[in-house]
Parts: sequence; C-alpha cells; structure tokens
Amino acid sequence: MKYLFNWEKSIKEEELNKVIEVLKNNGLALLPTETVYGIAANALSDEACKKIFSAKGRAQDNPLIVHVSDKQMLYKLVKNISEVEQKLIDNFMPGPFTLILEKQNIISNTASAGNSTIGIRMPSNSIIHEVINKSGIPLAAPSANISGRPSGTNVKDIFDELKDKVDCIVNGGECKIGIESTVVKVINDVPTILRPGFITEDDIEKVIGKVALSDKLFKKVTKDDKVESPGMKYRHYAPKTKCILVSKSENQINIINNILKKEKSVCILGFSEDKEKINTNKFIDMGSKENLNEIAQNIFSSLRKIDKQNVELAIIEGVEKKDLGLSIMNRLVRACENNVI
Repeated sequence: MKYLFNWEKSIKEEELNKVIEVLKNNGLALLPTETVYGIAANALSDEACKKIFSAKGRAQDNPLIVHVSDKQMLYKLVKNISEVEQKLIDNFMPGPFTLILEKQNIISNTASAGNSTIGIRMPSNSIIHEVINKSGIPLAAPSANISGRPSGTNVKDIFDELKDKVDCIVNGGECKIGIESTVVKVINDVPTILRPGFITEDDIEKVIGKVALSDKLFKKVTKDDKVESPGMKYRHYAPKTKCILVSKSENQINIINNILKKEKSVCILGFSEDKEKINTNKFIDMGSKENLNEIAQNIFSSLRKIDKQNVELAIIEGVEKKDLGLSIMNRLVRACENNVI
C-alpha cells in the first residue's frame, strides 16, 4: 500500500490527485460508497480489473459493478436503453441502485465476466463521486473484502485483510447504508430484482407499477449457472464459523434456547430486544428488530464479530422477508450457506 488517507471530514485535493494517479496507472484504490466500501479500478482496463479479481480471490465468472459519476458517463458505457430502464435511472440514480444494461465494447470484458451486459451504478457518496468525476474514469468497484467474507462498512474491519492487496486506502468513515445496492434487470419491460438491497420492491413498484423477484434470491446457484449480478452464485458474506439462521416465527426464541441446551460452544447474533430472553452470555447485538435500517447498517460488522467469539457455531435471528427485511435475509441466508431453520 502506497497511501492511506483520512477523508472523514473533507476531501483533500492533493491526496485526491494521488488517488486518481493510482487509478490511471491501473492500480487499486479502496474507497467508501454509501452502501459498503469497494475495491476500485479502471473499468475500461482489463489489466486493472484483473487485479481486483486477484486481490479478492474472486471467481472469474462473477461480474463486477461499474460506478459512474453522472448520466453522461453512463450513456457512453451502455446502449439500447429502454423507456422502463430510463425511468429507473431517472428515479433511483444517484443512489444504492444498480441496473443491468447492454454494455459498449469499451468496458472491460473482465469486468463483465464475458457477459454482453454490465451492472451500472451511480453512487451518492461524495468521496467516490468526486474521484470518478475528477478522473473521468468509470470504476469497477466490488465490495472491499476477500471473496466469501462479509463486506466492509468501515476501514477498521477490512484494513488487515486488504492493506497488502491495494495501492491506496481512503477512510471515509462508516458507510451510511451498510448493505449493497439493489440490482435490477428489466426483462420484458418488468424490473426484476436479481439482488435485493436498500431500494426495495415497494420503492420500484411505486415508480414502474410492476416488479418481479428473481427465483434465485434464496436458492443455491450451481457452478454452471451464468449470472449477471454479484451476490447470486458463490458463498457470500460468511464468517469462518459455521452459522445457522433461525427464520422469523413465534417460536424463534424457543428454537434458539433449545439449541443452546444441546450445543456448548455457541454465540448468538440477535436483536436488542431479545438479549435478555436468550440464555447465553455470548450475544452480538445487531440492532433493534423494529429498526431494519439499523440492522442493515450493522449486518456486516456484526457478522465479522462472530469469528472473534471463538465458538464452533453461531445462531442468527432472522427477520420477516418484507421490504428491507428481504435484503437482510438474502445476506443472512448466503452467510449461513442456506443452513436455515
């Protein structure tokens, strides 16, 4: 790592120029977005994008998302935008929203994993926006983590695992949202959610009128399946410790306490309100069940705390698969490798 910059209070012009220099020379920069931190590289360069896959240990058939600063940059990278797609762009960009579009040839085939499409996003975070805007470089920027591990929402959580794999790190503080962008592909004029995120099914429905959910949101995808969005195919967001997810139900607390009677080396990842109801002294609080925004913001930092408990099993409380809860459960199911009660 050449540079470590702190921009929590303000972006420093001289340091900004050094970050841009790294990116123009096909290097890697760890940058914050409003969702999670990303490992960023020039999306037009195969050489740069290959470094992302190497740094993360990411499978070559797992496509990246390209980040742009404005609509003008977006229009240069894609083609054949439909009326529905344009409406989605107008309503949800900038923001935590990714749209799968037909790509122009200038985008690296490494970034798109050989697909004719690419996920495009316009982040609202001022730091990555300024880097893209001033450099004029669209950035491929998957979540900042070793593939399979929980995404990073602050530099402290990911510094040790990535400091020797990137050229510079920019500390922009805690990410505001804490869960990755919603990924949508328009199929037969219907927006289809490939990966749920902060922008919910209901949000999109209010704009377009009809929304579909991919049938792969909670299924194991085989190695032969081709995917157009990250977060669909491989083990994702997972601690090293074995995890079991207990779905939202009236018996949720009883199920957890019954497991605790049989298993000795266990920690619980649960809700603030349930701490006193669960018979354990190894409890990781991921927020109030009445505040899904809080849970979403804490979810990855909470998952990272599991391995520090030095237990053989982690039991995780689930939420209702509704609104932002759908996105939270998508991440938790992947983290537990579909081990769900």
